[in-house]
Amino acid sequence: MKATWIDDGTPIARETLAAEGILYERLSTEPAGYQPTMDVLKTERGYVEQDVVELRSTTPNLEAICAKFDGEHLHDEDEVRFVLEGEGVFDIRSRGDRWMRVVVEEGDLIVVPAKRRHRFELTEQKTIRCVRLFQDTSGWVPHYRDAS
Repeated sequence: MKATWIDDGTPIARETLAAEGILYERLSTEPAGYQPTMDVLKTERGYVEQDVVELRSTTPNLEAICAKFDGEHLHDEDEVRFVLEGEGVFDIRSRGDRWMRVVVEEGDLIVVPAKRRHRFELTEQKTIRCVRLFQDTSGWVPHYRDAS
């Protein structure tokens, strides 16, 4: 994980992310290494669904799929991703309305809190495979920021 302030490129400490309500952990990508943490999160935070999502450069309609995430939006529940392979970029608004950029890669667990404005994109690698946890079986519903 690499976290920086977008406006000046200054590194962001893990403690600053935590103070912003963003959970970050580094875990083994072996199921025996990450599943106990997923199970604890499910119990503690009320997540009821777990799946694995995968995007690759060969994924049909990849650009249209990615376009759903790259606009500034929020969800009514936490966005939980544990990266099994590849990498991605979360831009997350701080409580002070500054953009934080968090690049996640294999072994990174991130929890973007509910109702926190953010956006997501793939890196040039165009590959990510993640475990996701949901509090609602219907999954995340994005609420996009009004452009006006």
